[in-house]
Amino acid sequence: MNPLRSIIYIIGIVAVLTSCQGGNNRVATLEKGDTVRFDYATLLTVVRYSDHTHVEIANPWVKGSVLRSYDISRPLGKAVVTTTAHCQLLTWLGKTAAIAGVCDSRYIGVDEVRKRLAAGKTVDCGNSMNPDVERIAEIGADAIIVSPFEHSGGYGRLETTGVTIIEAADYMEPSPLARAEWMRLYGILFGCEEQADSLFHVVDSTYNSLRREAIKLPEGRSLLIERKTGSVWYCPGGRSTVGTLIADAHGRYPWMDDDHSGSLTLAPEQVVERGAHADAWMFVYSGKPITLRDLAGEYAGYKILDAFRHGEVYGCNTDSVNYFEEIPFRPDYLLRDYIQIVHPGAGKGRLRYYKRID
Repeated sequence: MNPLRSIIYIIGIVAVLTSCQGGNNRVATLEKGDTVRFDYATLLTVVRYSDHTHVEIANPWVKGSVLRSYDISRPLGKAVVTTTAHCQLLTWLGKTAAIAGVCDSRYIGVDEVRKRLAAGKTVDCGNSMNPDVERIAEIGADAIIVSPFEHSGGYGRLETTGVTIIEAADYMEPSPLARAEWMRLYGILFGCEEQADSLFHVVDSTYNSLRREAIKLPEGRSLLIERKTGSVWYCPGGRSTVGTLIADAHGRYPWMDDDHSGSLTLAPEQVVERGAHADAWMFVYSGKPITLRDLAGEYAGYKILDAFRHGEVYGCNTDSVNYFEEIPFRPDYLLRDYIQIVHPGAGKGRLRYYKRID
């Protein structure tokens, strides 16, 4: 970057930092703000003042501490987005043009963003675990949206650039609607609050309508989730997002009484023993379409499962459907699939993500 461009960039970024500063609060004001109410999200605190909006993201790993805070006085204009889900959300909110850069571009499945990449309107900023700081500075990004991890060790050189780091801890929320409600925060950040509130109203009302319909049905089928990975089988905990989806679909799950919100790391033999009589089996995969014969060759234990023997196996091939792009902020789409599989006669139309494996 030449000296003149460096000066212009630094002046621009200083202006943005006064509007969206991560980690350091402004000098306290005597003005009383209006707290924004969230119906589901547990990690967000948003307070409106006359000249700015204050945002705090709670640390999901350290109770009572703040992960990061921001003071926002004007919308973000350009952002680097490191996840396909947030690219999809911004596209739904009419803010595709604000996606100045992405990371891990080969994993971005949003058509509009892929077209911008091909046209050079959106820039590939490298690996999300080690983004290209020079390129981010070159495009004059106001912010970068990243997925935080426990004990991540920070963001290295990115912390020194002045680019605001938006830590998208939405995936740590305890329920599908709690995660989806974060779209209201992104609406505030990108100046499309009305669109975000409107979309969330649709998601909220549709999800709860489906849940109420499901609960009126007789208790549905039991589900086994995911499949063996190497020497382990990662099963969703009973309090995980998937566990909540199964409960909201009025289905049954062998680990429904478990109180973990993350995944359970189990030996395949444990899963086969406990899930042998599950009525249906669902898993997500990528690559060439898989068959029952492929599964039988992968692990002999699958053939013990009732779901396998009865042909009640459903796979979601993420290479052919926009699963990871859509479900974080449209859990109503996924709940509909779960209801259809848990209650085959419910008449909910075609499956959106899953397909029966033959």
